[in-house]
Amino acid sequence: MNYRNPLPTVDIIIEMEKQGIVLIERKNEPRGWALPGGFVDYGESLEQAAVREAREETGLDITLLGQFHTYSAPGRDPRQHTISTVFVARGSGSPRAASDAAQTGVFLEGSLPAPLAFDHARILQDYFEHRRQKPQPFASKQRLP
Repeated sequence: MNYRNPLPTVDIIIEMEKQGIVLIERKNEPRGWALPGGFVDYGESLEQAAVREAREETGLDITLLGQFHTYSAPGRDPRQHTISTVFVARGSGSPRAASDAAQTGVFLEGSLPAPLAFDHARILQDYFEHRRQKPQPFASKQRLP
């Protein structure tokens, strides 16, 4: 019997204090601007994958603040079925493009670039709505590395 399962991924909403959130412009298909993130490696936790992907794509060291939400629509990634756990993190320093990022930028809600890849427009819409309802700092209910 051949089983096919969705692949686990992570996306990271990196908050830069009083500046906005970090997005990357993708070098590879699907093109567009996106949250930093990627596939979880075998033997790696979701949290470890989020920290690694953020560093690989933006050069930033981040502090994970907590999980935001999980997105699992089968068509969210046109390449294959993925399930993404989205984290909110705090970044410091200056982001720089690395790995599969052509460039990085820090954006506010009213100045997001286009097009946004995957389902990241939906994720960001949910995030900004959450922030309007709960403007205090994001607080994790779990212990993160």
